[in-house]
Amino acid sequence: MLPAARACCRRRLTASAARSFAAPAHRHRQAFSSAGDDSSNRQPDHAVIFSGIQPTGVPHLGNYLGAMRQWRDLQSRAGPADKLIFSIVDLHAITMPQDPEALRYRRREMLAALLAIGLNPEKCTLFYQSSVMQHTELMWILSCTASMGYLSRMTQYKDKVMAANQAGDLGEAVSARLKLGLFSYPVLQAADILVHRATHVPVGEDQRQHLEFARECVTNFNNAYSTDLLVSPETITTPASRVMALNNPLKKMSKSSPNERSRILITATPQEIEKRIMSAVTDSLNEVTYEPLDRPGVVNLLELIAQCERPSPAITNTRTRTRKTAEDIADELRGATLGDLKTRCARAVKAELEGVRERFAELLVRHGGKYLDDVEAAGAEVARRNAEETMRAVRDVVGFATMRR
Repeated sequence: MLPAARACCRRRLTASAARSFAAPAHRHRQAFSSAGDDSSNRQPDHAVIFSGIQPTGVPHLGNYLGAMRQWRDLQSRAGPADKLIFSIVDLHAITMPQDPEALRYRRREMLAALLAIGLNPEKCTLFYQSSVMQHTELMWILSCTASMGYLSRMTQYKDKVMAANQAGDLGEAVSARLKLGLFSYPVLQAADILVHRATHVPVGEDQRQHLEFARECVTNFNNAYSTDLLVSPETITTPASRVMALNNPLKKMSKSSPNERSRILITATPQEIEKRIMSAVTDSLNEVTYEPLDRPGVVNLLELIAQCERPSPAITNTRTRTRKTAEDIADELRGATLGDLKTRCARAVKAELEGVRERFAELLVRHGGKYLDDVEAAGAEVARRNAEETMRAVRDVVGFATMRR
């Protein structure tokens, strides 16, 4: 068994325990919210954090608040022994038809966006998933012990099935349109995590089921080969609320919407941000209240303010900073109009994204475009070495010949 995996396996977190990174002595240790299943409360001596993001091109505000900003925060809180591994998951992208040239360009845009919002390639590993073939090698091995029944119950697969067949009867014609990758991609997601021996994975609410499946893969593999080689990762909960579409607050903000007014790209100009927010759908009641069920449009803007406004220093020994809640903002805006709400929201979003547009544009052309290639190549080399360490042990357990170095 790998030493890092064995150490992690011995020292698990409880569901209620706060997760702290190792940090230099002059820094206060900072806690992460963790939702693990194990009973030991001994903490690992270091963390390995893995997460991935689809190459959708320029991300929107929901991508940024839901995942990317958390990656940056993890980077700022990590200690010298911790590993941060972030992948642009282009293999996952091809579960839907992709134009090859567009895919290549969108990968570069996503990499530039991650750097533009503050990820530092000297502090974290950034790479394209397809650059590290050990991901797919482990996927096949995990597939041979994974449960088809579990996969068929995955929410996103069922949603796609029902979308393809509104009648609810999965006939031969519908089956022909559904591809195997759509069914089996959770196994690749599990391999993404496990091949890097991740101890922790930041996820949103809609990805919890996939992390549970990764733990299922660990159990199945270890039982099949009478080993404790693979180790179940813990969850780092995403604190941000889901960002809803500006033109329909009942739907999640998405780049798949044909209406560009539904979203704000992180490279939007201040004028574009203000225009989108000032035209956001709310309701006919010209006052500000926090009523999630009755006033989703208003609450969406309140949530954006809560997530984007700079937090005030909290009076604590650790000098941490706390953000106001959407309810706090609503209380502050009691007696204000919806115009006041939108003005404050636009101001907060513009401040949060300040400078991103300029850094993104510069990164795309830095060193004639070679800079992004160099960052990805260096990150991929680190990721391959890390993944190969896992795969040498996996091949040995399974009975395959270990590849020569």
